[in-house]
Amino acid sequence: MQILEAQKPFEIQELKLSEWKQRPVKNNFFELVLIKEGNGTQCINYNFHPYEEGNIFLLPPLRCHSFNIESTSKFVFLKFTDAFFKNSNRLAVNRSEWFNEAAYILSNYNQLPGDVINNDIDRQHLKRLIAMILQESRNYGEESISLVSSLMTSILEILIRNIKKSSHYEVAKKNSNDRATKMLTYISENIHKTDLLKVEHLADEFSMSPTYVSEFFRKQVGISLREYIIKAKLRLVEIRLLNSDYTLTEIADELGFTDVSHLSKTFKRHVGQSVRDFKSNGEYMLLKRAECTTS
Repeated sequence: MQILEAQKPFEIQELKLSEWKQRPVKNNFFELVLIKEGNGTQCINYNFHPYEEGNIFLLPPLRCHSFNIESTSKFVFLKFTDAFFKNSNRLAVNRSEWFNEAAYILSNYNQLPGDVINNDIDRQHLKRLIAMILQESRNYGEESISLVSSLMTSILEILIRNIKKSSHYEVAKKNSNDRATKMLTYISENIHKTDLLKVEHLADEFSMSPTYVSEFFRKQVGISLREYIIKAKLRLVEIRLLNSDYTLTEIADELGFTDVSHLSKTFKRHVGQSVRDFKSNGEYMLLKRAECTTS
């Protein structure tokens, strides 16, 4: 059953299914999925993972996802929509803070199947929060928006700390060491603070010589530090262009580009199309982690 309408800040569905039918829903942000009962297999980009009652998944913005249902299953789909960010002036929540939390998850999530929650306490927290949102949504009105917004913010906080601790957090190569993972986490958390991303500061933060930082980073991550930071910023640019009403000037200032021209040129060089064309096409480029192929 459809609970919240598409133009609302959030969409939530509770569905009981014996077979999976692809939903005609465009997902520009991501959905949280709670398995309330049943079992089967989750598929993302032709990667498979079994599911059962109590599992909690994320569906990132992609086309290739499905559930192979083995026993009748009850799903709750909680979708984050861009309407929240574009109409946030009427909500009792800090738009910038909320958006940055959601964008952090989306830009660092590795888009593989599997449960994103790694401890039972957080799982119970999320179940209760989702139950409250379902209850509120059945009598959805202006008086519920502020409460639902607060509940969603709590959900994001729980997701962030679990993604950081799990294999769903896209960081260094499998054979990298703990210091590389911490460095990548540090970069992601401070991507808006250009001074903290300078080689000299990273060297001090991670007890290295400045001359060794770049060599260490390339060895562990597989690309240069500069390239990684640029692409991390551009993934956030993509999210803001498609899911918010931030202007190019605001985006450039926030992410440390010299000006709009610098942002536009950098975007076209790395993404392969202009900002205008990107917004017109409405499809992520750098944010896509895997191609939808059967190979």
